[in-house]
Amino acid sequence: MAELETDADTARELLFGDRWEYAPAPQSADHVRLEDRYGPFIDGRFQEADDYFPSINPASEEPIAEIGLADEATVDRAVEAARHAYEAHWRDLPGTERAKYIYRIGRMIKEKSREFAVLESMDGGKPIRESRDMDIPLVAAHFFHYAGWADKLEYALPGPGRPQSLGVCGQIIPWNFPLLMAAWKLAPALATGNCVVLKPAETTPLTAMKLAEIIQEAGLPPGVVNIVQGAGAVGEAIVEHPDIDKIAFTGSTEVGKQIQRQLAGSEKRLTLELGGKGANIIFEDAPIDQAVKGIVDGIYFNQGHVCCAGSRLLVQESVADEVIQKLRHRISTLRVGDPLDKNTDIGAINSRQQLEKIRRLVDIGEQEGAEKFQPECDLPDDGFWFPPTFFTSVTQSHRIAQEEIFGPVLSVTTFRTPEEAIERANNTEYGLASGIWSDKGSKLFSISQALKNGVIWGNTYNKFDPASPFGGYKESGFGREGGVHGLLPYLEVPSESWHPQNPPTNGSPSTKPASSTSAGTSPEQRADDT
Repeated sequence: MAELETDADTARELLFGDRWEYAPAPQSADHVRLEDRYGPFIDGRFQEADDYFPSINPASEEPIAEIGLADEATVDRAVEAARHAYEAHWRDLPGTERAKYIYRIGRMIKEKSREFAVLESMDGGKPIRESRDMDIPLVAAHFFHYAGWADKLEYALPGPGRPQSLGVCGQIIPWNFPLLMAAWKLAPALATGNCVVLKPAETTPLTAMKLAEIIQEAGLPPGVVNIVQGAGAVGEAIVEHPDIDKIAFTGSTEVGKQIQRQLAGSEKRLTLELGGKGANIIFEDAPIDQAVKGIVDGIYFNQGHVCCAGSRLLVQESVADEVIQKLRHRISTLRVGDPLDKNTDIGAINSRQQLEKIRRLVDIGEQEGAEKFQPECDLPDDGFWFPPTFFTSVTQSHRIAQEEIFGPVLSVTTFRTPEEAIERANNTEYGLASGIWSDKGSKLFSISQALKNGVIWGNTYNKFDPASPFGGYKESGFGREGGVHGLLPYLEVPSESWHPQNPPTNGSPSTKPASSTSAGTSPEQRADDT
């Protein structure tokens, strides 16, 4: 082991030396246009609020803009506006017309992508490379994707009944991917003919406010999308509102359980996308260098603020030393600092509260006997920062192996056989995502079938596509977002009971329903028929 480390250190010194440094490459924020104050967006316009709170840049702890704090009366106005818009025009608007609005929103996001990317990094702390190259392109892609489905719902969900929209949807989104989570929820809801009351996270509301400006410019009918801001009390008011038909929530498992209890016995639809503790499994036949890159992408992307992060690394014993050595050198090259610097790999932790949680769990990991590795790096004096970290000598009983840290912290364990890898990977209360690394396709498929996860990546990690469904099992929630599956939570598909007019004479039940297109029984044509 020591000889391997010496050779690697020598090679790195020869390649880079002490002079190989990246010059600062800051992204200008001059083109970002922000109001000093944003109130709730209701019935197509921004309104005044009684109280305001600051949205803070986590990299500098400086306020960016003031945000209006909603209350129950604000939520009532938003729901009333959504209900009126739904019944007055949006519900019965042909799918081809809804698609035009949704596509227009996606196109305008593309046109203003650089402004959105900078604002996302300023408000949330993530590196500009990630906001610019991943988040914002995916946001636009989701609007484009669901614009294509708006006039094809009967083909997406074939059956005896015609799909119907639900009504008014309450949507509560987290702070780790503010604009992307808004797109994941808004696009399918609008495509299926629903109206929305959206609540962004209180620490990252600004891109939602810019999205409201685009909604105005796109000419979306007033009241179809309403946005209210605030903390948990505002979300609770949305969940408990009697005139909301559907709740979509992305966030912590604890809050998700509370919402499920609140809605028990009601007729409201519910989808939950909650926490995760993803296993990234490295087999001895994996392409090691590629796998190490995948490990880094899996846990240090967005400072580890990812519900599907590969925060548990499972490595086969025969290659464990090599993987850990390469991982140690790789994270030593990661650059922590200004999120607006295009060379930054790891930006600022989203809030002081989240930073304290990460520190507390890392301290617990050390107290329980795990071995911590952190590279030497200079952290800025202001803002919320935590260096990339991983633990070895981790057992299944360690809290860092079981609890979601939601930060740039990785726990490493080893296994000997595929059966042991499966057992360890499934030994968690979560079931959101996992990754498998092997050069054998048959192994990828056989292991993936045994893992209890909603999303499984093969020889990659954290890859998303608007046509692919995303969601989890167990305490990671239920329901899917993305793809055709993402339409289901926003639609009611009526079922028609059928009884044979002429019972079969051979004593066995008939299994052939009457044709829905026979003469005299064709369904009444609706406005959204295409």
